Amino acid sequence: MLPRNVENFIGCDSGYRAAQVVLYGAPFDSTTSYRPGARFGPAAIRHESYGLETYSPYQDADLTDCAVFDSGDLELCFGSSESALVDIESRAAEILRDGKFPLLLGGEHLVTLGAVRAVAARWPELHIVHFDAHADLRDDYLGAKLSHACVLRRCHDLLGDGRIHQFCIRSGDRAEFAFAAAHTDLHRFDFSGLPALTQWLRETQVPVYLTVDLDCLDPAVFPGTGTPEAGGVSFPQLLEAIRTVAQARLVGADLNELAPMLDASGASTATACKVLRELLLAICHRRPA
Repeated sequence: MLPRNVENFIGCDSGYRAAQVVLYGAPFDSTTSYRPGARFGPAAIRHESYGLETYSPYQDADLTDCAVFDSGDLELCFGSSESALVDIESRAAEILRDGKFPLLLGGEHLVTLGAVRAVAARWPELHIVHFDAHADLRDDYLGAKLSHACVLRRCHDLLGDGRIHQFCIRSGDRAEFAFAAAHTDLHRFDFSGLPALTQWLRETQVPVYLTVDLDCLDPAVFPGTGTPEAGGVSFPQLLEAIRTVAQARLVGADLNELAPMLDASGASTATACKVLRELLLAICHRRPA
């Protein structure tokens, strides 16, 4: 039984026993390759969520009708990526054992690996749907194999070929794109191909993990991130993509790479809050896994 957090994301005040979805934060950014600050993302999202309504006109749904428990942030070791990943995996596994949906708030994108380890142990046939500006398929970054630049490569080590589906990718070195051509299902620049993929995922009923790096958004919309990349998708396009993927058999998800102090206006944090609200509502209305 997880204890109640002091400050919850707006509308996420269900008790743990009754919860369908459990939020857990991973405030970690020790491998950030450009501008740090994503460790402050989960707390900022919770705190600033009170500027939102719980009701979504996009989905005609309200968070007060969902059973979501916010367990707060993990206390992670910043000196060891592997120790942090072990703690994230342990929390995700606990949530899964209790029959609940784990939704991770990063933090840098490496935190996804801890959650995927737990979900893949439960569902070895897992597929990943990945929204990001970056391919994240480097085998190492400056010698480190545990880096946010390598997270999807490490997920491929777990899952193998044909089970990672990447969208909005517009940045990576030549070797990453060559690796993707041989081993992953990579879609450049936008969400082209997502409806057809989702239809296949629904028909096959394979378990799906959704990972959303918020830098898939154009930096004109979302500048508060460590590695902004021009040419991203719009906010409405991202919401539509989330609602589309939620029609598949989702069994876990995450939202990451908000660095709130890199956008003094607060607009990026407000955007992250709204994306999380829409993601939660889409999950709560998903097909049963």
